[in-house]
Amino acid sequence: MKTSENGAVAALAPGKRIGIIGAGAMGGALLRGVLGSGVALDAVWAATKSDASARTVASEFGIATHTTYAELTSSSDVLLLAVKPAQLETALRELSAAGLRADTLIISVAAGVSIERIEKALGGSNPVIRAMPNTPSFVGQGMTAIAGGSLATKEHLAIAERLFGAVGLCITIEERLLNAVTAISGSGPAYVYLIIEALADAGVRVGLPRDVAMTLVAQTVLGAAVMVQESDRHPAALRDDVTTPAGCTIGALLVLEDGKIRSVLARAVEEARNVLEGTSR
Repeated sequence: MKTSENGAVAALAPGKRIGIIGAGAMGGALLRGVLGSGVALDAVWAATKSDASARTVASEFGIATHTTYAELTSSSDVLLLAVKPAQLETALRELSAAGLRADTLIISVAAGVSIERIEKALGGSNPVIRAMPNTPSFVGQGMTAIAGGSLATKEHLAIAERLFGAVGLCITIEERLLNAVTAISGSGPAYVYLIIEALADAGVRVGLPRDVAMTLVAQTVLGAAVMVQESDRHPAALRDDVTTPAGCTIGALLVLEDGKIRSVLARAVEEARNVLEGTSR
């Protein structure tokens, strides 16, 4: 497993032209990271669904933005497909019909769509990388896992690592693990937001103003996450630092354990994975 992080981003793909198809929320976040890594404006183009969104993206980022991209396909070295899974098949058909070069790297962020399906739709001649980023990419704190297809080389993976490393952390894994990754880090921000909301509500319940409660909770979650990342200690050891004998923290933890918080979270992740694999009950 390889890891790339924001602080070590080099030029993304020197001398290469990059197209981002689907410059919505996730595509826009990745576009911001690409440009922030030093890629020239004239080396990047984007495609959106409407003239209005194209004008917005062009104005915000200063790059050429289009609603059709057939004429741009043959001159592009890297194509990032940041469309929803339901729109991916259409995008792939349009790329094939537009004269896609066999050496163009295709990177897809469509959840649940296998590399095999993408390769088959493209005729099996292009290197393909499947990626699973998450929404904290919007603020440069994303978590992305990538997997390469049968034609993807180390150089192709390095390009994808730098691309997603521009908006957070990036790891390279086997594709068979990507649905589990989606269930953990792709869906994970939603779980954390629910926990933050619940803790803030609890703060209001014990007398705190809501804005104070929210500030306390958000910073506490952020700080705890940084401590896990930057220390070499197990989360259980960090938890013990806060848990004094006969204190309030151990009492609260016992209530959480009584509520089966571990098994609830594990079941939630398992259910998310099962939905992706079509095995949900």
